[in-house]
Amino acid sequence: MIKKIVSGIVSTAAILTFGTSCATAQPARDPLPSWNDGLARKAIVEFVAKTTKAGSPDFVPVAERIATFDQDGTLWVEHPMYSQVMFCLERVPALVKEKPELAKEPPFSIVLELLHGDRAAMEKLHMEDLLKILAATSTGMPVETFQAEAKKWLAEAKDRRWKKPFAELTYQPMQEVLKYLRANGFKTYIVTGGGQDFVRVYSEATYGIPPEQVVGSAGATKFGYDKEGKPFLTKEPKLLLNDNDAGKPEGIHLMIGRRPVAAFGNSTGDQQMLEYTKAGSGARLAMLVLHDDAKREYAYGPATGLPDTKVGTFTQALYDEAKKDGWTVISIKNDWKTIFAFENK
Repeated sequence: MIKKIVSGIVSTAAILTFGTSCATAQPARDPLPSWNDGLARKAIVEFVAKTTKAGSPDFVPVAERIATFDQDGTLWVEHPMYSQVMFCLERVPALVKEKPELAKEPPFSIVLELLHGDRAAMEKLHMEDLLKILAATSTGMPVETFQAEAKKWLAEAKDRRWKKPFAELTYQPMQEVLKYLRANGFKTYIVTGGGQDFVRVYSEATYGIPPEQVVGSAGATKFGYDKEGKPFLTKEPKLLLNDNDAGKPEGIHLMIGRRPVAAFGNSTGDQQMLEYTKAGSGARLAMLVLHDDAKREYAYGPATGLPDTKVGTFTQALYDEAKKDGWTVISIKNDWKTIFAFENK
């Protein structure tokens, strides 16, 4: 009997050992399957390896593993126009319905022309006009009302080129980077020139980034009570933080309190964030997405001779700085096998 028991234990151990060796022999899952082999992919993998390996001279403690990502043009499509701008423009008809006198008043009258198919009308809108539209369509209401309107629009609106909801136009390779970094102890933040309240509505469901890890252009809010005495916040037409250009590192300090060790962007609006990140000691990763694939997405710069644009401008000077200071430029055309998740369905 004892002999049989011992024999059974030995057999079981052999089976477990064999099973373990088989499991060990399985190839590790590729964390970045949408990336082609190249300098960009290598930079990400090597950075994660050296900053997370105990005993490495470049080891970064978990608490300091902060990675910041611009959103428009870095995490999802920004052409031909930023999604939040489209949200504001498409809210103008409802605003005009409430205030009919605006129908003949620029810039609201121009927006109505645009929404009725006059694409040339877009050229008539300037930054001051867009700021006026933003204030009129996104302030003067309780925070919860704005959130509900943004959620409703995002659920119904579709991009005109791909006929997909905006939340499906995220870049699959960048989604993989977000997950890869989080799996290795990094905390990922969105640092965007877009409206903080707008991005926070969908950031968790779309990117796995909770609202408290979104740093964006922020407006003032005012505390008050409704008729029943319930407290609420009203969105005010006053800008507190313009989270673009130098505003990005300022916002990072204000909202995060730690200098990032990795930063990702795609335009001149991200320049100071990457400079701030690289200025820290130890291993640093700074990456810029270059939109150079007109066939699969869009092509714009004007860096490297690409078409110029007012949306997501990537100048030659920024490209030259990246090359000089050791930032990695990601070529959509050459570095990404797949751009969108729906391509594989």
